[in-house]
Amino acid sequence: MIVVGPTMPARPGTAHPADGPQPGGQRLAGPFRWPLDGTPRPVRRFDPPPRPWLPGHRGVDLAATTGTHVRAAGTGTVFFAGRIAGRGVVSIVHGNGLRTTYEPVLSSVVAGGTVRAGDPIGTLEAGHAGCPVEACLHWGLRRGDDYLDPLALLGLGRVRLLPLHAARPGPGRQVAAGRWSGGRGAARQVVGR
Repeated sequence: MIVVGPTMPARPGTAHPADGPQPGGQRLAGPFRWPLDGTPRPVRRFDPPPRPWLPGHRGVDLAATTGTHVRAAGTGTVFFAGRIAGRGVVSIVHGNGLRTTYEPVLSSVVAGGTVRAGDPIGTLEAGHAGCPVEACLHWGLRRGDDYLDPLALLGLGRVRLLPLHAARPGPGRQVAAGRWSGGRGAARQVVGR
């Protein structure tokens, strides 16, 4: 097996995912940062359902405290800022058809406004279902109808290893971009699946 690991951000809280491959072999617009100050602790990871209509977790829950400033993960235009089913939600459209969502958030922005990465967009409210601590920010990412792992924006998306059907690389064989050159098998990085 070949171990393919996530890349870590060059600076704490900031990443340039356009420098490397992303889900589905596409590149994500950048730079992006954590939506909370510092390096938040994920308490629930992205776990999409096998079919769109089935239950799953379509984002990442980040531990925080009520009243914490929530910041735009990347530059974009506020698509929605308001309440849905009693929860405060902010949604920001970024380049490349990406849209990030943040909830439960008491919004300080309005739809149509522009934000830069790191700009405050509101404060965290309590009450996110399933949160094991005082408060959690549910951070989501979509491209069109597809939910993606928001940690991929930081180069931290989940990696799975797939078995190789060929012998390990020997002399003259090289591993590049998760594939063996000169071999029959391949290892692949799968983000968010």
